Amino acid sequence: MRVGVAGLGRMGAHMARNLARAGHDVTLWNRSAAKAHELALEIGCAMAETPAALSNAAEVVITMLADDAASTAVHEGPEGLFAGSAQTFLEMGTMSPDHIAGLRARAPEGVRVIDAPVSGATQAAQEATLTIMAGCDADEAGRLSPIFEALGKTTIALGAPGQGAVMKLAVNALLHGINQSFAEAMTLSEAAGIETARAFDVIEASAACAPMLRYRRPLYLDEAGQDVTFTVALARKDMGLALDLARQSGIAMPTGAVTLARLEQAEAAGFGPRDMAAMLAFNREDKT
Repeated sequence: MRVGVAGLGRMGAHMARNLARAGHDVTLWNRSAAKAHELALEIGCAMAETPAALSNAAEVVITMLADDAASTAVHEGPEGLFAGSAQTFLEMGTMSPDHIAGLRARAPEGVRVIDAPVSGATQAAQEATLTIMAGCDADEAGRLSPIFEALGKTTIALGAPGQGAVMKLAVNALLHGINQSFAEAMTLSEAAGIETARAFDVIEASAACAPMLRYRRPLYLDEAGQDVTFTVALARKDMGLALDLARQSGIAMPTGAVTLARLEQAEAAGFGPRDMAAMLAFNREDKT
């Protein structure tokens, strides 16, 4: 298939590589053109000068963008994605359900906008083992299976537009809550004189160990020596969206509210660009 990829950050670049490896005809666009040019040379594909040109070159456009504002800027305007001729847009970043609804409302007639965010860190993106949460029915997911199968190991069709975006916020709220609880548990054990790696050994061997903790172990034990995979600032953005959705839905998320407050405090203290594993360091420094 002719597939365009807009957004070549930590996740998007790996996804583009896997699409090209699977034999798709890939075209790239990135706000920083140099990054698109470098990756295009690496994987032997084309690059577009504008989002509209990317859309003209593709049947399906995948966006992997940071937030609602970035997505709006890329889709709209005379050089935006909607100005091109692609017929299907897969929104695979973490966006609010309201934003997905707005994109669908503003899309040209006959154009499909499908929220299909992913779960999995950069390693999963590199290894094409992402979980894809698709806001569409099984038939539509099946039509897109050549793309989904190039990117992930599991695709779950949730049945209706916007449900992928909702589920991604639910998953990320759980992950960030685990991250916060882990930081507190580790700090508690360290305060009693238990060596950090040994405390991690116990947690990893216990019923409390989520897969995220296991694959992020190098980041927790040596954050400075590892590449950033998911920043504190992005975690704060996700939790803010989740709490906004909870308020709209009339439900309580007390643990989520605490997690968001801690992320906001860490960001204000300068932790925003650091990996979310830095919440352990932040908790160590917080003497309140």
